[in-house]
Amino acid sequence: MNFLTSLSESIIHWGALIFLCALVVGCVYIAFMYWVDVSQTKHTIRRNYPVIGRMRYTLEHMGEFFRQYFFAFDRDERPFDRAERSWVYRAAKHEDTTTAFGSTRSLETPGDIFFVSSVFPKLKEEAVKPAEVCIGEHTARHPYRASSLVNISGMSYGALSKPAVRALSKGAKQAGIWMNTGEGGLSPYHLEGGCDIVFQIGTAKYGVQDEQGHLDDDRLLKVASHEQVKMIEIKLSQGAKPGKGGMLPGAKVTAEIAEVRHIKEGEDSISPNRHVDISCTDDLLNMIHHVRELTGKPTGIKMVVGDLSFFDEFFSRIHQRGLEYAPDFITLDSADGGTGAAPQTLIDYVGVTIRESLPEVVNRVTSYGLRSRIKIIATGKLITPGKAAWALAMGADFVVSARGFLFSLGCIQALKCNHNTCPTGITTHDTELQKGLVPEEKSVRVANYASEIAYSIGLIAHACGVSEARQLNRKHVRMIQDQSHSVCYDDVNPLPKENADRHEADAF
Repeated sequence: MNFLTSLSESIIHWGALIFLCALVVGCVYIAFMYWVDVSQTKHTIRRNYPVIGRMRYTLEHMGEFFRQYFFAFDRDERPFDRAERSWVYRAAKHEDTTTAFGSTRSLETPGDIFFVSSVFPKLKEEAVKPAEVCIGEHTARHPYRASSLVNISGMSYGALSKPAVRALSKGAKQAGIWMNTGEGGLSPYHLEGGCDIVFQIGTAKYGVQDEQGHLDDDRLLKVASHEQVKMIEIKLSQGAKPGKGGMLPGAKVTAEIAEVRHIKEGEDSISPNRHVDISCTDDLLNMIHHVRELTGKPTGIKMVVGDLSFFDEFFSRIHQRGLEYAPDFITLDSADGGTGAAPQTLIDYVGVTIRESLPEVVNRVTSYGLRSRIKIIATGKLITPGKAAWALAMGADFVVSARGFLFSLGCIQALKCNHNTCPTGITTHDTELQKGLVPEEKSVRVANYASEIAYSIGLIAHACGVSEARQLNRKHVRMIQDQSHSVCYDDVNPLPKENADRHEADAF
């Protein structure tokens, strides 16, 4: 008993002493902050309201993290609202994706779409697997055949961490979908999972460039020699930063990443605004033809649309020079696409969204008689079944997503991709933060998400009365005009008849 009494007195004594010391230190610190605030001249709030004014900056900083949990409604947030993220999370965890009571999505917003349900929807036994699409069948020595609806879009090793790339690669293999390397080169971790790979050549040509930034044929042949590399994508521009090359902060350029990209360790890696050897349409056609002839694999381009008249010149020139110069596919990015780092000015104000560009480009490809040769791949916030199904109905052959698969890995939309402090270990090279991302576990979620979104796209297709998703077309989509009226998308923007005659097509 005496021991307990003595122990209690000691705790109280030392506790009071520690509290007093902490109080003194706190007062000194506050006094110091007060002196700093009233002395400085850069911040008006802190000068007029010393110490207390600092709370403004703290709350402003913390607001972006807490807003999504406490203040925003399910459909309020940007770039992805809670309803969209929640669906991906549940799909990735293989949890129930049904909902109750009613939709929180407004069905009265002008410009939004919905699908036309059929009086006679398809029964389960009438459903079929998505049709296989062949890319490069007319031009490539090694054409690529795929039936997957939604695949993994370009995300570089460097922008992403090692465990993130590993998880995506393994998950893609499990799901039977392809994975795009992004512009950061082909790493061992892309190959590790055994999935099909689309190798992207960005404006800096990371991994396949010579000292002058031009294409190094020997390095490209080495990359293309991998059996897993099925296609080559020449990236002209990206939705989040058209007119601006990729940006990788020096803090993310580790020795391994530097080796993969053939750049210097620890230095900022900023890609040119465009390919130094592609300055006109003919240069682009020459590059497409050269890469395909060199590798024997389907070769296409990726871009965010700006001036739609470019495609008139592009397709006309293909007819003039020969169909062997046509790209095997065009990946259309959206102005609201994502990235690890980009100037806010470009993210907010430059480029055309996929909602406008996809139907128009499909129209032009069709009008110029090139639809059977050029496949269309759509990307840009198409992370939910409804949006992906819309893209297929507009004429896309495939959909690819980056941020959808990031959410399946556990991304919480912390918006810290460019600071090397990603709390989920996805976009950081801090090994302590990477510990939470276990590739073996997350790869299952990647595969689950891919499987669930394909299944749910099928639900929409069957409700519309077609047997599989690639049978969806513009007649199955209506666009809201006002609260009481909608129009069929096929009436607003019909798909033109295919015309293989170059002269008639040029008059388009």
